[in-house]
Amino acid sequence: MKFSSSISAATAPTSRRLAKGGLAMALATTSQLVVPAYVSRHLAVTAFSSSFQVQQARAISSTTQLGMSSKMDQSFVTWSFDEPCKTMSWSPLSSASLMVESKSDEWDEDADLVFVGVFSPKKDKNKEQEEDDGDGDETEDEEPTVTLSGGAKDLDDKLGGALSNIMSENAKAFKNGAKAGSTTPTLRVFADGKAKRYIVVGLGSPPDEGKAFEGVGSAVGKALASKCDAEKKVATAKFLLPSSVAADEASMKDLSATFYSTLYVDNRFRTGKKVKTPAEDLKSLSLIADGDSPSGLETALEAGSKLATGVCMTKDIVNAPHNVLNSVSLADTAKRLAEESGGSLKCTILGKKECEERGMGAYLGVARASETEPQFIHITYTPQGDVKKKVGVIGKGLLFDTGGYNIKTSMMELMKFDCGGAAAVLGAARAVGALKPPGVECHFVVAACENMISDKGVVPSDILTASNGKTIEVLNTDAEGRLTLADALVYCDKELDCESIIELSTLTGACMVALGKSVCGVWTDNDDLAEELKDVCKVTEEKAWRMPLEKSYNELLESKIADIKNIGTRYGGSITAALFLQNFVSKKKPFAHLDIAGPVWDDKTGATGYGAKLVTEWVRRQGE
Repeated sequence: MKFSSSISAATAPTSRRLAKGGLAMALATTSQLVVPAYVSRHLAVTAFSSSFQVQQARAISSTTQLGMSSKMDQSFVTWSFDEPCKTMSWSPLSSASLMVESKSDEWDEDADLVFVGVFSPKKDKNKEQEEDDGDGDETEDEEPTVTLSGGAKDLDDKLGGALSNIMSENAKAFKNGAKAGSTTPTLRVFADGKAKRYIVVGLGSPPDEGKAFEGVGSAVGKALASKCDAEKKVATAKFLLPSSVAADEASMKDLSATFYSTLYVDNRFRTGKKVKTPAEDLKSLSLIADGDSPSGLETALEAGSKLATGVCMTKDIVNAPHNVLNSVSLADTAKRLAEESGGSLKCTILGKKECEERGMGAYLGVARASETEPQFIHITYTPQGDVKKKVGVIGKGLLFDTGGYNIKTSMMELMKFDCGGAAAVLGAARAVGALKPPGVECHFVVAACENMISDKGVVPSDILTASNGKTIEVLNTDAEGRLTLADALVYCDKELDCESIIELSTLTGACMVALGKSVCGVWTDNDDLAEELKDVCKVTEEKAWRMPLEKSYNELLESKIADIKNIGTRYGGSITAALFLQNFVSKKKPFAHLDIAGPVWDDKTGATGYGAKLVTEWVRRQGE
């Protein structure tokens, strides 16, 4: 991944890791552990059974006494001095169940926390136009008052108008639910020595007839998860919502996916009191339609949870440090994805020999400096029934990027996220394998390696030959991702003969400079594919923007002695990177490059899961 050196360098303390090989290997291979007392006082161990089922980190009792030094053992339990980590643990979804419940007269009685969804009244369109034109009364900012009906009104009457009152008291902030996902403060009602809690949730304005709900499901799902976490000692929660929302399967799938994604937590590297469990007491959240319960509601919620497993997988991969996640442990993750899919996914790993036979000199040139051997990952999703279209999805899989001999002077501590494209692709593979969309055969491809420094590493001025025969002059070893992608693209195009190909990568810092950290850049010559991706991103609420492919910039990639060089000038770096990739795909095939360097990482929370939903939805649509 190529970043401008103008960004100020970040400094970080160097930590010394000591590893005792025997203990480390024992911890990595068995769930039956005997740990010295002096270790158990300081460590919580994540253990792996032979079937790779991850056990939760738990404290180990201090019963074993050995005649050993009392000095705290600092060994990191997933690796040893001589061997790289060979597997990566996965974070589970929240154990809370999303359920469907029919409405009864006493539907709220056994709930610790009750959510009530309300639509905001529609504004008068003439008044809205006046406000837009600046002709309205600017001294007033009143929202139309919500008139509760159905089950919500019955509950309000039962509570003596308390719901209406709390909406009225917080009208300025809540705006009567005009923004989907907005909430009132918690209303506490004490009875029989117990406090029951009520929260009104805004659903926005109801859509016009024939129009779809937009963004309601994800906004509400996030609000529900956040409140279930904030309200402590909540075991059972219920959500009363209008039947029109409950009947919208897309919204309910989004609600479920976002609910579980919001409750995601990465405890794999935490111990003791540092372990966090969002909404730890929550056992169930029941959705209750205010009317007849729609037939497809349970299916939609289940689909959302399957999508969430993909998003969480994407977060796990990006969050994992390099001493846990390397090309071998990523390949192991891919194999396990196929194993858990029930046959819908098949995984093939091409090793060094197979890659050499295919002439993948660009990929192998980068991988040459890695501690682990190259692992070219290919997961195939095959649907039941006829295949209408065969597509390829490629993710950049640099598990760590030092910059190589053009070593990075800044942001290196973040370069574990340089596998963000691979993370999105494998996360989507997990979701697609679970959702099983009809009509589309999809090939998920990742050329996994690291960009390291060693006596075998590529140096500036080296010339590599890609698998399509093109020679590449490497003028900057920190522009390595495009080299690995070159052979992956040829593989999807020539060997697999995919009809359409999209590729996701954390490719350039230049894209982040242009679009910031929230928006992905899209480069394609195919207008139909551009529109597809634009519509998909609107549905999945992952921001993207089409960027120019200025053909005259190709001259910036001309080499004096090879077919092409791997960088242009300091200007237009994200464009020349996209132009470089076009040399490895047939011009007749729809192809799009997505630079996701910005949105894969949030400085406050870590991995975002960006791209998993986008790829899953795009693949699903190809079979329609």
